[in-house]
Amino acid sequence: MAVPEVSVIVGAYEAMPYLVRCLESVEKQTLGAGRIEIVAVDDGSTDGTGEYLEKFAAESAVPTRVVRQANSGGPSGPRNVGLSLARGRYVFFLDADDYFGEEALERMVAMADRAGTDVVLGKVEGVNRTAPSSMWGRTVERVDLYNSRAIFTLSAQKLFRRDLLTRLDLTFDEGLRTGEDALFTLEAFLRGAGVSIVADPTCYYLVGRDDGKHVTRSGGYVLRFDSARALMRLIADLVPPGAKRDKLMVRPFTITLLQQFTPRLLKESDDVRRHKMELAAPLMAEHWTPGLAARLKVNERLRLECVARGRLDLLLDVLTFIRDGAAPEVVRKGGMTYLAFPHFGSPGAGVPDVTYEVTVNDWSGKRRVEPARTIRRPGPLARWAVRRVRGRVRALTARG
Repeated sequence: MAVPEVSVIVGAYEAMPYLVRCLESVEKQTLGAGRIEIVAVDDGSTDGTGEYLEKFAAESAVPTRVVRQANSGGPSGPRNVGLSLARGRYVFFLDADDYFGEEALERMVAMADRAGTDVVLGKVEGVNRTAPSSMWGRTVERVDLYNSRAIFTLSAQKLFRRDLLTRLDLTFDEGLRTGEDALFTLEAFLRGAGVSIVADPTCYYLVGRDDGKHVTRSGGYVLRFDSARALMRLIADLVPPGAKRDKLMVRPFTITLLQQFTPRLLKESDDVRRHKMELAAPLMAEHWTPGLAARLKVNERLRLECVARGRLDLLLDVLTFIRDGAAPEVVRKGGMTYLAFPHFGSPGAGVPDVTYEVTVNDWSGKRRVEPARTIRRPGPLARWAVRRVRGRVRALTARG
């Protein structure tokens, strides 16, 4: 039997009726049915998902293997089962809610073969939900991970060279209930032979379910801290201390950890607030560095600095300020420019002025790509920044 180009691994749980369009999109691939196989794992569904998979396998021109198992409680188990059975040169993890653009696999396989890379990101478009967008500006044969937005799309829906996964014995961590795909993908990014981006046409349609049962919406805050801890540990294990590590750490600190310290915290109980601070404390102690802090916006940096210092009281003041939509005063002092969020310049608070310093991340619109710089007099860039920052600051704080 010929080795397929791509093994499409579909883990499915209670996936009807979305599964119908998902599998149809595999059949419609311009790569051709004879160059694809499907490995589908029904994870204990009760809505007819398993029966539909078996019917599809009996009728489709795409060779399809179906595994039916008891519910595992998450996507990692089915993906690992599918990976163990895959025979293709490449694998793609297709969620049963989602579907492919018709040229997706052909374009991504061609890119991987041409560039010699081990992971290919195909452009994602949201359907009834938002999707990552900042990394799809142009097609890139070989991405510089440390100077791109690729690390902000760590979902598993990518083309992976199977030889890489076999060599690394890389599987999904079934102990994590959320964020397991980020751990898997980032390790492939860092230990593989490169990453490519196919920015046109749209390769993958990320679907928001009408019933609200999408897996990423489930789980409590403790699971988010587990996810952040695992990703920070992986980065620390694979990348030496310094600027490169700091750039990668921006991802778990802002996308996962910081989201636990937004104005929503003001509505939570004292016990939950204290628990979140306790869970964050060891992560801040181990991984929070001046270089990382310098890559964040003032409102992000300040919140995390309060967490690092164990100052829930200061954090709540800052969150109240942000919730109320207040714009901090722009302060010039010693040739530097600051945003005077709560407790700026207060000796009793103990938060250094540098935490409030305006950097290129605050006014350039190029978020977290370039290292932070100090704005000094009398250059025209500094004068321009001061004029602009007051008008933009409400939008910056609103994202909190």
